[in-house]
Amino acid sequence: MKVDISLAMSGPLDAVPRAAELQALGADGLFSFENAHDAFFPLVLASTSCQIDLMTNAAMAFPRSPLHLAYSANDLQLLTGGKFRLGLASQIRPHIQKRYGSVWEKPVAQMREWVSATKAILAHFAGEGPFDFKGQWTTHTLMTPNFNPGPNPFGKAPVLVGALGPKMCEMSAEVADGILVMPFNSERHFAERTMPALERGFAKSGRDRNDFEIILEVICAVGQTDEEIAAAANGVKTLLGFYGSTPSYKPVLDVEGWGELQPELNALSKQGDWAGMAKKIDEDVLRTIAVVGTPKEVAAEIVRRFGHEANRVCLYFPGYPITDECIAETIREVKVASGEVR
Repeated sequence: MKVDISLAMSGPLDAVPRAAELQALGADGLFSFENAHDAFFPLVLASTSCQIDLMTNAAMAFPRSPLHLAYSANDLQLLTGGKFRLGLASQIRPHIQKRYGSVWEKPVAQMREWVSATKAILAHFAGEGPFDFKGQWTTHTLMTPNFNPGPNPFGKAPVLVGALGPKMCEMSAEVADGILVMPFNSERHFAERTMPALERGFAKSGRDRNDFEIILEVICAVGQTDEEIAAAANGVKTLLGFYGSTPSYKPVLDVEGWGELQPELNALSKQGDWAGMAKKIDEDVLRTIAVVGTPKEVAAEIVRRFGHEANRVCLYFPGYPITDECIAETIREVKVASGEVR
């Protein structure tokens, strides 16, 4: 199991030195968030100082044209020497409509179209098909030679989808190159909802599981001492409260029998009571959704829950300080637990 670490949470300013540092810590890849900064700029800069995999995790799809996405993916594939993955996500209706000023109608169908269009454009650049995509929301039929970068010497960048719900997961397995399993998840939800949806997608498309990449995103409360673990757990509870307040994440709580928690958290979020939301996250919720403990304990739990299916794991260390020593130890322990290194 390969391990990816978040890059430049504060944006592009520290991307160059941080990418080199994280590579030295043993990371197999780095990923960028779509937060207060663009998802692509830190990776462009990181490509100058590291030689490991880079990935958007994830770029918002609908506000961007598939042509913009294809150009960005193609250029980053060049910059990284073939080590780029384009991860796309749908976000939720209020953000797409009110923050990005874009269109949200049928997110699963729209994402299918964005992935298909982006892959068709990349295939055209590679000389594998015409520039002729006609969809319900996006159409691409005009390409002249001066706008076509031509075949990428490192091949086409894979296109992955960030997904949680069964319909988005199933669609991902049909048309994308991989899935970024959303971090607000649990072992049971992954086994009972995610994997069956992916299997349905494989069956519909006739694709082989070996041609598809499953990347788990895992929220970690990790430390080397009891005090560090306690501080990490408190930071993670704040994030879990935020995630849990969102209606689209309620199915994860439903599977675990905690569905009533979502409207409670949502009501507190509307009051701006972030501390109250964190208090709602008890030890059972914390240790079911996140993984908690020393680097060795966290690694063992990640591999136990997901090691039989995941190709890679993206580690999140949200809301608390963590040393590079602890990050390096956690990376190494995941590789040891998964049998990648001894």
